[in-house]
Amino acid sequence: MTSTTKSMYTDSQVAAWLRGLYTVAWADGNYDPEEEELIAQLTKDLAELDEIEGLKPIKPEELATALGKDPDTAENFLRTAVLVAVADGVYSKPEYELLHEFCEALEIEVEALKSLEQTLYQPETETETSSAASPLSPPRKRKSSHPDLLHPVKDWLDDMEVKDPRLARFVCKVIPPQCPFERDINLFGRTIAHIPALCKLNPLYEQFTTLRFRSLSYLADECDEDISEYIK
Repeated sequence: MTSTTKSMYTDSQVAAWLRGLYTVAWADGNYDPEEEELIAQLTKDLAELDEIEGLKPIKPEELATALGKDPDTAENFLRTAVLVAVADGVYSKPEYELLHEFCEALEIEVEALKSLEQTLYQPETETETSSAASPLSPPRKRKSSHPDLLHPVKDWLDDMEVKDPRLARFVCKVIPPQCPFERDINLFGRTIAHIPALCKLNPLYEQFTTLRFRSLSYLADECDEDISEYIK
């Protein structure tokens, strides 16, 4: 079934948006399985746009020019950029610095992002304290009594509006319907152990799944698209 819903963003905006996410995925220099799947999907989606010949990083100023001056568009891009940055469960300094550059170029300040800074993964802190910092948890010297350091950024991510079918499809493709690592261990026909979904260890897991659900609902209810391929 073909969608007749008008896209909120132009091809140029979507191309710049996806290139921005690609730039974030490569910011820390790692190529984890999560980034591998993400980049593969970005490559496929960008190949369908006439505005760009191939996948390549984008400079903050170029991104800002392409996205335009609408603050809602800028915030929605930053929300997806955050989800890409923490997809592997680690928020690194290069990712933080790139998001900061994007904010400056887009001329927008997101107060909620300051809470994410408290989880910044710093290898030098590990050496000084002789203890490994856990992904998306604050280093020892930054401990806080606040019960949920990420509460502001969680609320901010939950405010994202899904208004473009191409970006909605991208979200549905990249975020799996269930964690591939969750499984039962069976012996002689009986379940003897259960391995939990490792992605649930990511404190922003609910934001991932909620965004995927909203994207599915948007495609089905507003775009009248068949979403069966995304829920298998």
